[in-house]
Amino acid sequence: MDLPYKRMKGGVCAARGFLGSAVSCGIKNPSSDRLDLSLIYSKHDCQSAGMFTQNRVKAAPVRVSQNHLRTENLRAIISNSGNANACTGPTGMQDAKSMAKVTARLLGLRQRQVAVCSTGVIGLPMPMMRIAPHYQDLVAALDRKKGNDVARAIITSDTHEKEFAISLELHGKRIRIGGCAKGAGMINPNMATMLCFITTDAHIGKTCLDDAIREAVDQTFNRITIDGDTSTNDSVLVLANGAAGNKLIEGGSRECAHFCHALTFVMNKLAKAIVRDGERVTKFVTVMVKGARNSSDARKVAQAVANSSLVKSSWNGGDPNWGRIIHAVGYSGASIREELIDISYDSKKACSGGVQSKTNPEVLRNIVSKPEFKITIDLGLGDAAHHIYSSDLSPEYVDFNRSEYAYWKQAKKDGLV
Repeated sequence: MDLPYKRMKGGVCAARGFLGSAVSCGIKNPSSDRLDLSLIYSKHDCQSAGMFTQNRVKAAPVRVSQNHLRTENLRAIISNSGNANACTGPTGMQDAKSMAKVTARLLGLRQRQVAVCSTGVIGLPMPMMRIAPHYQDLVAALDRKKGNDVARAIITSDTHEKEFAISLELHGKRIRIGGCAKGAGMINPNMATMLCFITTDAHIGKTCLDDAIREAVDQTFNRITIDGDTSTNDSVLVLANGAAGNKLIEGGSRECAHFCHALTFVMNKLAKAIVRDGERVTKFVTVMVKGARNSSDARKVAQAVANSSLVKSSWNGGDPNWGRIIHAVGYSGASIREELIDISYDSKKACSGGVQSKTNPEVLRNIVSKPEFKITIDLGLGDAAHHIYSSDLSPEYVDFNRSEYAYWKQAKKDGLV
């Protein structure tokens, strides 16, 4: 399906009727002036949908937002960076509920119309004394031109904000879809390992929106990995306010399929941006598995290769070590026949029928030395395929993640631990 998409500016505020804002609270570092508390608000009632982490340890904001979505449609999202509010017990739940409650009161909404999202250090209580004074400023600053501020306020170890927006025609009306995302570490294909907020002015039914978010996430955020870790706070939220004035997009319709394609397109741009901005990564690698007996086997092989520390280390060194790839294929749990496996870097075969190919190793080394390349693994057993976007693993990644002690020192100074 090839639809004419027009790229737009504005990110998560590109769609009609959506406003955003962000302020600095010093959540992680009281001496910092970086944006770390954000708000997204729709001037109109919304249809909404969400997907959340599959980690059994779920942060308080995840539990609160899940509960709200079960009984209400969201109209606002308040989010902070610097502290995950995860593993913080009853106090953490109360803090998350308080963030929704105060925001709702200031916006004239019901509490369950507000989602709460947090990202940052796990296990530290939220410094609510630094957040509380800024709620009114956050609401007062709401503006349709603040999408980039929202995108900047949700990042943690990211090196830059990630936002993308498009418009397309449906039912004779021009609708808009825009969003922002954060993520650089704890990225693994197990829904969704980051925060992502999508807004659209499409008039869309619940069935279509629920189907669209599931399919889009499966095709995008479930197909990225950096370090194989799944966070406690992963959340993808989509709000649709109908401000475009199009005829209702119903589940199972041609227009619903078009909307799903467009939503997937936006999410895929954001998903790839996350991998490219992974913590200290130097390579963006597409791992394509084909010829599997079934989709489950294709996924198992792709995930085993894309998450292998040995494979990812070889990418960092520019080493076309296909032996590490085939060994990961072997332990993936998928049905394979070693003598049928072909492995290629870009279009050049490194392994043919389970043994070394005749391709000049220098040709392969030149490919792996590039910042982006594709690995294709053909199992030769069927028609099923699966792909994952992955990255290398660098010594700098290890150094970057060696300690978060400074944050605990600040929490102790604040009297929180």
